This record gives sequence, C-alpha cells and structure tokens, in this order.
Amino acid sequence: MENSEINSVDLHGDEEIIEVIDLNETEPTPDDLAEDIEDVDFTEGDEGWETEDEGGEEMEEADKDDSDLTFSRHTGSVFCVNLDPSTNSLAVTGGEDDRAFVWRVSDGEVLFECTGHKDSVTSASFSHDSALVATGDMSGLIKVWKVETKQEVWSFEVEDLEWMEWHPCAHVLLAGTADGNVWMWKIPSGECKTFQGPGCQATTGKILPDGKRAVVGYEDGIIRLWDLKQGNTSHVLKGPDGHQGPVTCVACSKDGSLILTGSVDCRAKLISTATGKVVGVFSTEGRKPKVLMEEESETNSVESVGFCNVLPLVAVAYLDGTLAIYDLSTQSLRHKCPHEAGIVHLQWEDSSPLLYTCSLDGAVRIWDARSGQMVTQYHGHTAEILDFTLNREASVAVTASGDHKAKVFCLQRPDR
Repeated sequence: MENSEINSVDLHGDEEIIEVIDLNETEPTPDDLAEDIEDVDFTEGDEGWETEDEGGEEMEEADKDDSDLTFSRHTGSVFCVNLDPSTNSLAVTGGEDDRAFVWRVSDGEVLFECTGHKDSVTSASFSHDSALVATGDMSGLIKVWKVETKQEVWSFEVEDLEWMEWHPCAHVLLAGTADGNVWMWKIPSGECKTFQGPGCQATTGKILPDGKRAVVGYEDGIIRLWDLKQGNTSHVLKGPDGHQGPVTCVACSKDGSLILTGSVDCRAKLISTATGKVVGVFSTEGRKPKVLMEEESETNSVESVGFCNVLPLVAVAYLDGTLAIYDLSTQSLRHKCPHEAGIVHLQWEDSSPLLYTCSLDGAVRIWDARSGQMVTQYHGHTAEILDFTLNREASVAVTASGDHKAKVFCLQRPDR
C-alpha cells in the first residue's frame, strides 16, 4: 500500500495536494449511494443537461407528432388498415394481437371488434359498397362482418393466408394461400371456386378493373392471369418472362390494359393484359441485365408499385429506400427519390401526379412526380409504418405501425 501511495503522490508532481481521500475497504452499499445523492444539488446550474446541441434536432424530430388522432386499442404491431369506400368515415385495422377493429376516423370510437381470430390479422378491408368488412389472419381464418348490424355473416378456413381482396363491384372475395391456391367466394352464400396453384405460395394478387380477370404472382416468380368465370389461366408468364424470385406486389392501370409486377429480383415488369406479353422491364440498375449477388437480393427488393392516373408514369418502391418514377412512353427513369429507410408501400392520388410513400423510419412522405421533389412529410410513429391508405380526396391518410398504433393525419398542402 505504501508503494501505491507514493506513486499516487508522485503523479501530482509539484502540484499542491488539497485533500487526501481515504479509500474504503468495502464497496459502497445502496444506502451509502442514496446518502451521497441526497447531498447533490440538482437545482444549481444545468451544465451537462442540455441536449439541444447534441442531437437535439433528431430528438425533436423523433418526438414530433403531426397526426390528428391516434388509435391505441391494439396491443401489438398493426399490420393492415383500410377505409370504407362509400364515406371514408370508417377504418378497419388488424394486428399482431389477433384482433381487428372497425372504428370511426373522426374520433377513434370503436364501432365493433372483429372477434374470434387465432393468429395475427394481416388482411382487413371493406367491400366496394362498405356494407361488409372482411378480416383474415395468418392461420387462414377469414371472417366477414355486416357493418350495419356488426354481426359476423360468414367465415371460412384455408391454408396460411397470403393476401385477400374484395371484388371491385360485387360481394365476392378473393384470397391467395401458402399452398398456392386462390379461392373465390360469393358472400354470404359461400359459393366457392378454387384456382389451383403450382404448390408454392400465391404471394400477391389483384382483381382487374373489369372484374372478370385476376393477376396472381407466385413464390417461384411465375405470373398468372386467371379468367375468374371460366376458372382457367388466360396467360402464364414464366422463365425469362416471369420474375427470378418471389413476386411481391402487383398493380394495374385504371383501364386494366396494363399490369405492373414487382419482385425480390429487384425488377418491375410491365405486362399487357390483352396479349400476356412483357412490354417493359424497369430496374434502377439500367437496361443491362445484371446478375444479383446473393447478399444484394437479400437486402433489396421491389416492395410496392403503382400507376399514375393522370400522367403516363409508374412508380416503383424498393426496400433500400429508393423510389423510382418511370416514364411509360419512353420506359426511362425520370426521377429517383431517396428515402432514409426502406419503403413499405406507395399510393398515387386518384386525380393528380402526387405520390405518397410510407417507410420503415415511421414517416409518410408526399412527392411530386413531375419534379421528383418531396412536397412534405408527416411524422408521429415511433416504429416502422407497415401499411397506410388515403381517402378519396387525399385529404386524410390513415397509417398502421409497429408501435401498436394507427394514426390519422389530416394532409395540408398549399394548393388546398
């Protein structure tokens, strides 16, 4: 101990020793620490407590909440959200907590809970006339409820559910499953038709605007156009015409003449529904085909696609945060709009060239496709946004997030 004391004194050199502190042989107890803390004056001076200069702006951004209403009835991640088409006054949300709620957008009041699910509710949507609402969970249990009476009117169980969609003008429900089958039911009679798949997941699907055909993408990269009345395929795109990885998303033009598919292979394919031919391939890597490295294919994919209704433009959203806007007439890249995190979903306004995206950083952004510039952004979630939807006038967005919340944002823009 003497040596250590001498060494400690030597370290001070010629400096005067003000005070010698005895070191306790024993560790301080919690009571000792409590007494020490009581002696500290927290009111005098606030040096060391300022955070504004040290990432204060980021903290402020993270705490910012631009939403007008927060729906907090879910106790797990909220996976899906949909607005009723007739009035846009009701929302349905489904979540990781095996629950789905129908609630009012104006005040968040729950009209009724869609009970009885036994797994995460990943699909929930209203019929074209808002009379019915369908909810589906990952295990394959699908339920349909009559909104007016708040009563369940039909249920059915399939293999693990991949996606579900209402017919655009009838009480007919379409669903794709993990075993590759696509099911179609008349509701509430339950009259059923099955479109046999290839034995791999039917990963995404959409009914075309004519209501007579549907496009379905599969895990093996194949795209099939189904005739819903005849029950057979009108076109099958596979091999070089299909994707080189699971199909992740699909959209169709307003007149139904073109469909756009996206895939894990980082490509979007433009397909004529009349001929079943690929008429364009969009990739941020340019026109030259590129072999994807395994690591790259795992870290990037096309997550969402969509057609602009008022200009010949399409948008492709990538998991790496790139929003690419392409000119349909020249099939050239017009704009690349970078995001700070992966994009989950995109949606065009019905009657303008404005485009909305939601992403893993919890923000909703509005882009002008003519200039490629961001118009504004909305924050409020503390986790990734997993789904969102717009009302008809694009004056309200409703979001679903991993923070267990759904939020309503009133969208204000200078031109409104």
